[in-house]
Amino acid sequence: MSAIQLAALARTSEPQSMLRRFLALDAVVTGANALVYLALPGPLGRILGVGSTLLLALGAFLAAYAAAVGLLASRRHPPAFGVRAVVEANLAWTVVSLVALALWLTPSTAGAVWTVLQALTVAGFAVLQHTALKARQDSSD
Repeated sequence: MSAIQLAALARTSEPQSMLRRFLALDAVVTGANALVYLALPGPLGRILGVGSTLLLALGAFLAAYAAAVGLLASRRHPPAFGVRAVVEANLAWTVVSLVALALWLTPSTAGAVWTVLQALTVAGFAVLQHTALKARQDSSD
């Protein structure tokens, strides 16, 4: 992704703001996902073809994760270590989601599509956050 594409997506050319915006967007999307899992585990479980207990557990985990990423995004200068941890966690989530789909989940068609789409979304956040962190580091050299 070029610097121009990244800046356009973040609506700023300032690397620090880009990084914080991509972290904040991750926190908002993850938090919304968590709230839906926590509020509607039964109906959503039936649509996706997964157990409501799994959705409740994922919702609780995602709520805590979203809060941590949101806290990181709220920092004026998010520490590189924390950003790298978020990037790595997002990549791990992507891999685990796809492996789980292939090896042990038996969701409905909607659930399989949802699993792939959310994995790709999370991978996209990882790429955006990594690229913005690199841009911030390059601009401070």
